[in-house]
Amino acid sequence: MEERQVLHHPELEGYFSGILKTVGEDVSREGLIKTPGRAAKAIEFLTRGYHQDPEQILRSALFREDFSEMVIVRDIELYSLCEHHMLPFFGKVHVAYIPNGHIVGLSKIPRLVDVFARRLQVQERLTGEILSCLDKTLKPHGAAVVIEARHMCMMMRGVQKQNSLTTSSAFTGVFKSFETRNEFLNLLNKQS
Repeated sequence: MEERQVLHHPELEGYFSGILKTVGEDVSREGLIKTPGRAAKAIEFLTRGYHQDPEQILRSALFREDFSEMVIVRDIELYSLCEHHMLPFFGKVHVAYIPNGHIVGLSKIPRLVDVFARRLQVQERLTGEILSCLDKTLKPHGAAVVIEARHMCMMMRGVQKQNSLTTSSAFTGVFKSFETRNEFLNLLNKQS
């Protein structure tokens, strides 16, 4: 099935054509004729988070609820582009919060992850942006984010370490206490 995404920045197609020519490719050969357009659509898709409002996504599904125990959404698939080499990094995000009078629709947490992941990123900033938005919008007793990711810039070039895994974490509120943080991390370590 052919992709039907509309290209919002047609000039991108010309840039990708120029890159292909610069590396010595013939952009008129059969396999590459549509590549500049496909690459342009792909980069628009992979950076669409710049045009989305993460706080609005969370606010669209806030519900009053007296529940005040830990809520964890774990193993959220993550795909992003490293801002240094524009190569992918991918992995899992684990998000937790302790409600303070409001809960959020569970699907909004993966959507929040996608908004920030669909920008040029570094894993450390991505971790902090997800946490900060949750904390600012939900105003929970505390929130936590852990990201485990593999970076193609480390696997395909540079040090070429195919099995390396980078873990980053950030915590607010009650998750700064050893007891709450430990409960969260222990729950993450349990296999589903």
